[in-house]
Amino acid sequence: MKSYRDQGAIGAILDEYKKALTELENVISNLSDTDLTVIVDYATPDPDCKSIQTILTHVIRSGYCYVIEIRKSLGENIDFIERKKLNSVEAYKKALRDMFRYNEQFFKDYPNIQIEELHSEKKILVNWGQLYDIEQLFEHAIVHILRHRRQIERFKLQLKS
Repeated sequence: MKSYRDQGAIGAILDEYKKALTELENVISNLSDTDLTVIVDYATPDPDCKSIQTILTHVIRSGYCYVIEIRKSLGENIDFIERKKLNSVEAYKKALRDMFRYNEQFFKDYPNIQIEELHSEKKILVNWGQLYDIEQLFEHAIVHILRHRRQIERFKLQLKS
């Protein structure tokens, strides 16, 4: 039987975040390490979307960056992480789990944080120019994983053909 976190909205966010990451791990589990690096989309100008490796690298870095944006908005002096390409499916699965633990740690560090903010002047202006409250930014993080999981599923079909 599945267990759920008992932290209200924060618990729901973390449960759904973990579910999205588990689905992504399942999608990449049967890939070979060689499949990771094959360029599938030669047409895209986006360097983060050419291969499964570049997509996963982007997903992991983004997962850290979302919570770093929040921490910065709370006054923490913290640097963004660099992109780090990995060479195996297992290394990416571990990196996804590490990234999730980093996100979980945020809520351990701020257990009473208000995640919903109605006033735009109190929202977080992220480096790509949009305003989010904490809840919206975590929801964005979850959907970001879902979108790239779908993209990887499509890439896998192209690798088979």
